[in-house]
Amino acid sequence: MNIRLRGVIIAVPSVAVAALWLGATPALSQAPSAGLFPSYAAPRTADGKPNLNGIWQALTTANWDIQAHGAQPGPHPELMGAWGAGPGGQSIVEGGEIPYRPEALAKKKQNLETRMAVKVTNDPHRYDSGEPELQCYRPGVPRANYMPFPFQIFQTPAEILIVYEYKGASRTIYMDPHREPPTDSWMGWSNGHWEGDTLVVDVTEFNDHTWFDRAGNFHSDALHVVERYTPISPYHIKYEATIEDPNVFTRPWKITFPLYRRVEENVQLVEFNCVPFVEELMYDPVGLYKPPSR
Repeated sequence: MNIRLRGVIIAVPSVAVAALWLGATPALSQAPSAGLFPSYAAPRTADGKPNLNGIWQALTTANWDIQAHGAQPGPHPELMGAWGAGPGGQSIVEGGEIPYRPEALAKKKQNLETRMAVKVTNDPHRYDSGEPELQCYRPGVPRANYMPFPFQIFQTPAEILIVYEYKGASRTIYMDPHREPPTDSWMGWSNGHWEGDTLVVDVTEFNDHTWFDRAGNFHSDALHVVERYTPISPYHIKYEATIEDPNVFTRPWKITFPLYRRVEENVQLVEFNCVPFVEELMYDPVGLYKPPSR
């Protein structure tokens, strides 16, 4: 791109121009917040609550790493090239750092180093290593909300159902009455209530098999997540999640990012059943994989 400065034409790379423009307009480069839409009043359902129905998607790189990170090669750049590379991105963690206990931080680093160490599904220690997404396990909460896949909210007064495109995972948020969890699970157990226009969801009873991202950030089965969904425009929900796990972290911490409404004509979730994509990876090393017939 050419820029005229005091009668002299200077050639400037487009990326530099973009960086200068973004630096000069911080309000446009930051995530939407309630402050950008101060007079917005969300439409209501028949029971008078804000209407969250629709298909939503996050546009962050948090699935690769919820903290700030640069672009990086994938595990096998000699095979995948740019296809396997991970994008750089900004942190969604309030304050930028996760308050790990020292021994848990060491475990996080080990997770990153062994993220490709998958085990066959009949191994009793199959959840002890390997990135869960790589093995097509359910993503857990809050990770399901910032994976690079859309999800759909179905809202009723008594229950709110969230269906995720990734693996067809789903969760029910019990509004009235609240219900007690029968056991721990990948997606946890969700009870919700309204605080003004904000849907507050208390999520407990997780297992310890999910990670927060591909970078090895993890939790124990003592994880407790409190989510807040606040509509701030016809096309945005402000999402916040407070994360607490005394076995892993020294204090509660929070993540925040916007969700964007998908508005394409006839938009819908499409199937992403990842099970067939991991069978060779997990079973071929032990001679249990049989290629599908053509």
